[in-house]
Amino acid sequence: MRTRVRAGDPGAFAELFDAYARTVYNHAFRLTADWSVAEDVMSATYLEAWRRRETVDAEGGSLRPWLLGIATNVARTHCRSNRRYRAAAAAAAEAGAASMRIPDHAEETAGRVDDRRRINATLTALGSLKRAEREVLVLCLWEGMEYADVARTLGVPIGTVRSRLSRARAKLRKLADAELGRRKRELTSLPRQVKGDRTHAIRSVEEGIR
Repeated sequence: MRTRVRAGDPGAFAELFDAYARTVYNHAFRLTADWSVAEDVMSATYLEAWRRRETVDAEGGSLRPWLLGIATNVARTHCRSNRRYRAAAAAAAEAGAASMRIPDHAEETAGRVDDRRRINATLTALGSLKRAEREVLVLCLWEGMEYADVARTLGVPIGTVRSRLSRARAKLRKLADAELGRRKRELTSLPRQVKGDRTHAIRSVEEGIR
């Protein structure tokens, strides 16, 4: 595969797309918190991979780390500040929260709702991390890459990867728990509707002007 990619074989790139498009797309979303931007990042990643095909080492394993490294660099240009990430993350979390407002007392559904709340809280908390911390966290934990691969991808020493990951995990856990607690307090503090003995809540125009 590496030989074919280096040679610019269109079939090889088609295989790369089929194999890793979803991975690159999900990775881009975790870095940008925006699905539409993630689509742009994914497209730009494969275009950039084509332009940089001759930089692929002749020897090695999967090209997945190479693609994720390109996607990480492309995502940086789309999300330069944490402020933009926080805004996108808040919008994505709110969109997810909207689907939780439908009442359903099934135990399985309740479990899914709790999972979704934690995911939304984690997504929001990611916006409070520094970009470098977020990149290491996503590559190491979500993508499951080895420290050495992450170090090569980001162009930093392995020791830096370890320290950033440790710092990012601690901060993310604390921030996500705080965000989850805040969301739960908001849900429990919502005013309950009190039903009276009236069947109509809105009066007619004639009644209103008497």
